[in-house]
Amino acid sequence: MNIFLFGAGYSARTFAKVIDGQADFIGGTTRDSAKFSDLKKDGITPFLFHGTHASQEIVDVLAGVTHLVISTSPGQSGDPVLAQFGGTIRHAMPKLQWIGYLSTVGVYGNHGGAWVDENTPCHPLSARSTERVAAEQGWQELADARGVPLAILRLAGIYGPGRNAFVNLANGSARRLNKTGQVFNRIHVDDIAGALVFLSLRKEAGIFNITDDEPAPPQDVVAYAAELMGVEPPEETDFDTAPLTPMARSFYGENKRVSNKRIKALGYSFRYPDYGTAFATMWRDGSWK
Repeated sequence: MNIFLFGAGYSARTFAKVIDGQADFIGGTTRDSAKFSDLKKDGITPFLFHGTHASQEIVDVLAGVTHLVISTSPGQSGDPVLAQFGGTIRHAMPKLQWIGYLSTVGVYGNHGGAWVDENTPCHPLSARSTERVAAEQGWQELADARGVPLAILRLAGIYGPGRNAFVNLANGSARRLNKTGQVFNRIHVDDIAGALVFLSLRKEAGIFNITDDEPAPPQDVVAYAAELMGVEPPEETDFDTAPLTPMARSFYGENKRVSNKRIKALGYSFRYPDYGTAFATMWRDGSWK
């Protein structure tokens, strides 16, 4: 396996650590050359993503890549990887066997707390989710043109080492917003990496929700973390009167329960099927830091 990661961020780097022993080469992009040393520590050969043009250095290495993972965010002008490297992927990657695209469950929009699955039509509410739908379609068109399997992983709210309710409680940024009936799904970064390994080795195609089994009110998650830490949780705040940024408030405009049955039916077993299991483990072994 020769793997290339467009957007070697939090999730992609965790994937690289997990699959390192099975890959002959892992390359990955960053927009900041100061991150090169950290990427190298994770077994990733770093490349600078310019954002304006396709560098010849990346074009050359793509010629030998078998597995492509995209975790960059699209913008108003579209998907930057498709824009800069779409032609290379179509015509100059003779060894390409599989593409994985990291998307978001935000593409489903608001369903008033009802269950959704991969067959649920996309009705995105926010601009960022609308851009994701367009990017998914663009990658599907490219994969179809190439005759290469594409797995679209729709991710729930990501947490893991350094990004979790324990960290927020420790630094004083944790909040317990109460909006009646509101639930969110979550996913530990290790299960994003695990799902990527599972799908890439099998060269699976299709759309897969990568999310836990237990959509839950966000204030309950903070309360449970505080209980494990042995500290008092912050007081609940009413959502309607809480001072929030427009982006933070927009997240609460989408209320749904997301099913992960499709990837489990293929045989994937989640390491952390719910936040309770994950938090208890993270607190016990210190992996929340």
